[in-house]
Amino acid sequence: MRSSVAVRLCSTTVTAFKTPATLSFVQADTFLVNRVLRLQSLDMSADHAHRQHQMQPGSEDYNSHKHKDKLKDREHNHKEHKRDKERENSKNSEHRSSSEKKHREKEKERHKHKEKQKEEKFHSSDGKYRDKENGFVSSLSIKVEEDNGYHHPIKHEKPLKRLRDEDDRYEHKPKKVKVENEKKVKKRKQEDSDYEEREEKKPKKKTKELKKDSAGGKKKAKTEPEEKWKWWEEEKYTDGSKWRFLEHKGPVFPPPYEPLPDHIRICYDGKPMKLSPGAEEVATFYAKMLDHEYTTKDIFRKNFFKDWRKEMTSEEKSKITELKKCDFTEMHEYFKAQSEARKQMSKEEKQKIKEENERILQEYGYCVMDNHRERIGNFRIEPPGLFRGRGDHPKMGKLKRRIRPEDIIINCSKDSVHPKAPPGARWKEVRHDNKVTWLVSWTENIQGSIKYIMLNPSSRIKGEKDWQKYETARRLKKSVGHIRAQYREDWRSKEMRIRQRAVALYFIDKLALRAGNEKDEGETADTVGCCSLRVEHIRLHPQMDGQDFVVELDFPGKDSIRYYNKVPVEKRVFKNLQLFLDNKQGKDDLFDRLNTSILNKHLQELMDGLTAKVFRTYNASITLQQQLKELTSPEDNIPEKILSYNRANRAVAVLCNHQRAPPKTFEKSMHNLQTKIDEKKKQLSAAKKELKAAKADAKTLRDEKSKKAVETKKKAVQRISEQLMKLEVQATDREENKQIALGTSKLNYLDPRISVAWCKKWGVPIEKIYNKTQREKFAWAIDMTEEDFEF
Repeated sequence: MRSSVAVRLCSTTVTAFKTPATLSFVQADTFLVNRVLRLQSLDMSADHAHRQHQMQPGSEDYNSHKHKDKLKDREHNHKEHKRDKERENSKNSEHRSSSEKKHREKEKERHKHKEKQKEEKFHSSDGKYRDKENGFVSSLSIKVEEDNGYHHPIKHEKPLKRLRDEDDRYEHKPKKVKVENEKKVKKRKQEDSDYEEREEKKPKKKTKELKKDSAGGKKKAKTEPEEKWKWWEEEKYTDGSKWRFLEHKGPVFPPPYEPLPDHIRICYDGKPMKLSPGAEEVATFYAKMLDHEYTTKDIFRKNFFKDWRKEMTSEEKSKITELKKCDFTEMHEYFKAQSEARKQMSKEEKQKIKEENERILQEYGYCVMDNHRERIGNFRIEPPGLFRGRGDHPKMGKLKRRIRPEDIIINCSKDSVHPKAPPGARWKEVRHDNKVTWLVSWTENIQGSIKYIMLNPSSRIKGEKDWQKYETARRLKKSVGHIRAQYREDWRSKEMRIRQRAVALYFIDKLALRAGNEKDEGETADTVGCCSLRVEHIRLHPQMDGQDFVVELDFPGKDSIRYYNKVPVEKRVFKNLQLFLDNKQGKDDLFDRLNTSILNKHLQELMDGLTAKVFRTYNASITLQQQLKELTSPEDNIPEKILSYNRANRAVAVLCNHQRAPPKTFEKSMHNLQTKIDEKKKQLSAAKKELKAAKADAKTLRDEKSKKAVETKKKAVQRISEQLMKLEVQATDREENKQIALGTSKLNYLDPRISVAWCKKWGVPIEKIYNKTQREKFAWAIDMTEEDFEF
C-alpha cells in the first residue's frame, strides 16, 4: 500500500511540474509543497482504514464504505486540482497582462528619450555604475529568488542585443526580476529582439531582383552589374606616370599550324604535289583568298610568290618557278567545306567553343591597374598571313611571319606577378615602364612598325586621353578668332614659307583636312594630306557654277579614300595658290616649303597643345552642336529627333570626308524595308475604313458600345500611323547614309558631351545614339554631363 502511495506521490509530483505550464518557478514551488501535504494526509487516512480492515476482514459493509471513500477522495482531489489550476491561470493572465503593459511602457519610454546624450550611466544589479559605450548597454544580471530552500537551475539564454542608434537611450532602473518558466523567458526575449530589429533595420532593397522565367515560371536572379570605376572623379597623376601598379597574364598566341590531310595538295602544271609544312602553310594563306580581289592584283601575286619561295625547300624551288602554273583549287575547296562545317555545328558544339573563348577572355582579357580590373583591347597576337594594306599598298601580298615569345616585350610592375612565357620559350624583355600605356609590344616584319597590346577604349587611360583631347578642342574655341586673324595677316607676308603655312592652315581650318605625314617613297600607299598636296591634286577656277575663285581638290586621302571637293575661297587665298603653282609640274609639291613638323611647331606657339588634328576635332564638334540647334524641333517625336541627330552627324562626316562604299546588301535591305512600308500603308488604309464605318454606326446607334468602338479604331489608326512614320524615317536615314560613315566621327571627333546633353534636353534615350560599346567608352561623359552643356 505504501509503495502504491509512493508511486502516486511521484507521479503527482511530476504532474505538479507539468500542469502549470506558464507558472513561475516560485509559484511552482509553493504549489508543490501544498500538494505534498495533502497527499500525506490522504496517506494517513488510508493507513487508518487499512488497520480497521485488518481488524474486521470479513465485513462487506466495510468494503463498500471503503470504496465510497475512495471515490470521494478522488472527486475531492479532482476538484482541488481544478481550483488550483484556475487560480494559477488567473495569476498567469494577470502576470501576462502586467508584462505586456510594462513592455508597452518601455516602448513609449524609448521613443520619448531618443534625443538624449550617448553617455548615460546605468545602475547594475550589484549597485555599481556601468557606462554605455558605443551605443551598447551592458547586460543586467538577473537574480533568482529562492523559496523554501528550493532552487531550480535556469538555462542561460544569450543576452539581448542592443540597438546602435538612439532608440535605447532611456533611463533604466535595475530591479529584482522573478525568473519565469524557460519557454516564457524565451518568448519574451524573442518579442523584444523582434521589436528591436524592426526599429533598427529598415527594409533594404534587394541587390538582385528576381524575375519569372517566361518558359518555366521559375524565378531567375538578375546578374548584378559590376560597379563602375569613376576614375574621372579622382585626381590625375601629375608626374607623367600612367599607372602605379600593372599586372597581366601576357598575350595569347595563335595555335600552331596543323598540316593538311595527305589527299589535299596543290597542282603544279597539272600534276599534284605535296609540299613541305613551311611551304604548305604559306600556300594555304593564298588558297583562302582565291575569292578575293586581292589575288587578281599583280603586285599582290608578285609579292606573295617572292616570299613563298623563301619558305620552300631547294627541291620545291626547282619545280615551282611560276605562280600562274599553280592550282590551289583543291586547298580552296577544302577550306570552303571546313567553313560550311563550322556553320552547321550543333548548338552544344558552338556553346562549348563560346565557353572556351569566355574562359580565355576572363584569364587573359583583363589586367589589374592601380587596384582596378581593366579590360584589355586585343590580347591575341595576330596570326601569320598575307599583308593586305589599305588602298594600293606597294607591299600587299607579302608574308606576315608568325610572332614568337622571343619577339615579345612585356611591360608590367616590378612588384606584380610577371606573365609566364609558353613552355620552353622566354620573352625578349620584361620592362617596368609606367610612363607608357602599352602592356605588350613587338615589331612586325612588313614595315618594321611596332605593334602594341593596349587597354580597351572604355579604360581609364583611354578615357582620360579622349577627355583631354576634347578639352583641348574647347580651349581652341577661345583662341580660334585670334589664330584666324593671324593667318589672314600672314597671307600678305613677304616670305613664301609664311604664306604657304598660312594658306595650308586656312585649308585645315575651313575644310577640316588632315595635315598629312611625311612618308618614305614606295613604303606606303600613295595617300596625301594638306601639307603633302601635289600640283596634280588641285585646279583653280576664277569662276565656276556661278561662284568666284573656286578651288577644285581631288586626291587620295586616308585609306586611299578619294577626297573630291569644289569650294569657293577668299581672293587673297586664290592669288597665293596661283603663285604657289607657278613653274611647277604635276608631281611637284604645292607647299614645297612646308611639312607637318613645321606646321605643328607653329601651332604650338599659338596655343599650348595645339596641333592640326585639334582643328579637325574642334570643327567637327562645333558643327554638330550648331546643326543640332538648327535641326531639332520641340514638336518632333523620338524617331524624328533621332533623324535630326543623324543628319547633324552626317554634316560632320561630309566635312571630315568620312566616306564608305555602299554595303553589298544595301539594295536588298532597302527592298525589304520598302515592302514593309507598302504593307503598313495597306494596314493604315484598312484601319481608316474601319474607323469611318465605326463612326457611322455610332451616329446611328448612339449607344456606349459604339462610342467605345470608335475610340478603339482611332487608337489603331494612330498606332499604325506611328509605325509607318518610323519605317519611312528609317528608309530616309538609310538612303542618306548609304555612302557616309557616321561611326568614325561619332567615336573620334565629336565631343560625346554634346550628344549626351542633347539627349537629356530632348528626352531621347542615350541608347538610341550610342550602343553598349560606345556607352562604355563614353561613361565619363554620360555621368558628368548636364543638359545645359555647351562645347
